[in-house]
Amino acid sequence: MRELDSKLNQKPQVNLSRPTAVRMWLVCFCALAAVIQSSLTDRGSSVEIALVAFGSAVFAELLVSYRARAQGGTGSGVHHNRIADGSAAASALILALLLPNTIHPVYAGFGAAFAMAVIKYSFGGLGSNWVNPALGGWLFIRFSWPAAFENVPDGLASGGWPGLDTAVSSFLNSRIFSLTGSELPGGYIDRLFFTVPGIIADRGLCALLFGTILVTASQANRSWIPAAYLGLYALLIRVFGAFAEGGALGEGDILFGFFSGGTIATAFLLAADPATGAKSDAGMLAAVIMGAVFSFVFRYVGGEVYGAFFAIALVNALMPLIRSIENRKLYFWAGDNREGKGL
Repeated sequence: MRELDSKLNQKPQVNLSRPTAVRMWLVCFCALAAVIQSSLTDRGSSVEIALVAFGSAVFAELLVSYRARAQGGTGSGVHHNRIADGSAAASALILALLLPNTIHPVYAGFGAAFAMAVIKYSFGGLGSNWVNPALGGWLFIRFSWPAAFENVPDGLASGGWPGLDTAVSSFLNSRIFSLTGSELPGGYIDRLFFTVPGIIADRGLCALLFGTILVTASQANRSWIPAAYLGLYALLIRVFGAFAEGGALGEGDILFGFFSGGTIATAFLLAADPATGAKSDAGMLAAVIMGAVFSFVFRYVGGEVYGAFFAIALVNALMPLIRSIENRKLYFWAGDNREGKGL
């Protein structure tokens, strides 16, 4: 029974092959690449936002650790050396990705401090928080200063590097898509190199995609989670996306759904976050299904461009219920069976 009790009490990230520090710094690299791409066309505003969020998160983490040492122990779950594991840096950079590049950096600082001090440590530290810290910081900023999001495009805006979309689309259509009799419409390459105001994740989408490939190839998360999320989300968009906006069934634009609204950041950095995930594959699959369905409903039915962020926050809030069901359905029988055999 000791082994079973240990399994019930362990944190969900124990199922991953990579140590926490390795995973966190890989995520930092992924997020930083997107921040840098975004900053190329906004005179460094994206980098400024990320730096302020990073500094605020690290300061808050150091302050909490200092207070824990001053109280003479780690009973609250706070460990003395948390900066090196990269969790504060990763949360700060992910938060920066979710913010508009036009937002005042001070707001990013407040959000990062809230993410560390309230979301992360008030519940016992990494793995005990009820919601992803970066997502909690984003919600704090969104509801505290809603005007900061007013200038963010509604998702229909377009704009990329001059001439790039035409050149790349023509090349792909003539050399690749022509072989299958299909054609890539214009505008999608622009979304990989977004230059108009928007959240940093969408403005740095090309770099973010390469970063997520690195994170997935390095086994820093369970790769099937973003794949399942994007697969179900794509199906819902294709079948019902256009219909929800007054069009016909089966005509939804999947690429547009993927390349806007922070979808890629949601799939690889929020939905796949092991610290706020379930402990079993069945539990995670249930969470992924709910995340994809809620993302579609909030964005396409509810009209919230960044509905995916609210969807994952809702799934995080439901995670205690999912874990409770896991304990009863997946482990309870095993415990009874062992007791019956005298194990």
